[in-house]
Amino acid sequence: MSDQATGVETAAEGVQKTRVFDLPEACVAHVLALTSPRDACRAAAVSPCFRDAAGSDTVWARFLPPDYPAILQLHQAPAPRLLLSRPGTKEASVPVASSPPATKKEAYLGLTDVAVLVDDGGMAVWLARGSGAKCVALSARRLSLPWEDGEFSWRWMPHHLSRFADVVQLVSCTCLDIYGQLPTAALTPATAYAAYLVFDTADGHRGLSFPDQETTVSVGGRAASRHAVCLRPDDDEARRFIGADGANSGGVRGPTLRRDGWWEVEMGRLRTGDEAVDGEEVAVSFEVLGWHPKRGLVVEGVEFRPL
Repeated sequence: MSDQATGVETAAEGVQKTRVFDLPEACVAHVLALTSPRDACRAAAVSPCFRDAAGSDTVWARFLPPDYPAILQLHQAPAPRLLLSRPGTKEASVPVASSPPATKKEAYLGLTDVAVLVDDGGMAVWLARGSGAKCVALSARRLSLPWEDGEFSWRWMPHHLSRFADVVQLVSCTCLDIYGQLPTAALTPATAYAAYLVFDTADGHRGLSFPDQETTVSVGGRAASRHAVCLRPDDDEARRFIGADGANSGGVRGPTLRRDGWWEVEMGRLRTGDEAVDGEEVAVSFEVLGWHPKRGLVVEGVEFRPL
C-alpha cells in the first residue's frame, strides 16, 4: 500500500502546474476584453504578459462603440472639438492632432479626452473613460422651448463657457416648459443613464427659486422617472411670492456646480435596451408648474451620461 502511495506522489510531482502567468497572451487578452477599460488598465500592472495583453487591439476594440469609426472620422476632421474638463481646468475648444491613432487604445483614450461636435454642431459626443459608454450632450438649439411671446421670450447669445456656438437666455415668460428628444440608438445599449439639465442664471433672475419645478424622463413613450427639482433654491423668495407652504422643499432635487462653471440638475434616469429599437426615442422635460413670471434662466443643453 505504501509503495502505491509513493507512486502516486511521484506522478503528481511530475505533473507541471499551469500558472496564470503561463497562459498565452491571446488567451489573457480574450479574458480582459470581457471586463472593463478600468479593469484592463489595472490588470496591466500584474505582469509583462498582462501588460501586453491589456494594451492589445483585441481588448480595446471590444471597449469601443460599434460606430466609433464614424466618430473618429469627425474627431480627425478640421472641426471644433472640445477638451473635456479635468480637475482644475475648464472645457475649451482645442486643436487636436489629425493623425489617425496607431492603436485601438489610442483611439479609445482620444475619444474620452475630447468631445466631438456632430449634427451641425448641435450635439457633442464622447466616451466615458471608465466604461466606454457613449455620452451625449444636446445643445439648446436641439431643445423645444416655449415661445408664448415669440422671439421676445428668449435671447440667443454666445457664451465663453459653452461647448456650443450659442446658448439661450430666458427674457420673460409665465409658462416655462423645455423638452428634448434623442434616439436611443445614439446611446450605448444595455446601459443605465442619467439625464442632466445644464444651465446657469443671469443676474436678476426670477421665478426659478420655488419648489414647483418638475422633470420627466421617458423611453419609447413610457415614463421612466419623474422628479421634483429646484434650479435656484431660495426659501425666502419662495415664502415671499407663494407663501409659507412654498418653502417646503423636502425631497426636491437641487443643482450641482460643475468643474466647467455650469450648473446641472439631474432630470431622471433610464436604462437602454439590449438592442436599439428603430425609431425609439428618449424624451426629457423640465417644467415650472406655476404661472408666475420667470426670467434669467440660461440653458446650455441636456446631457446623457452613464451611471
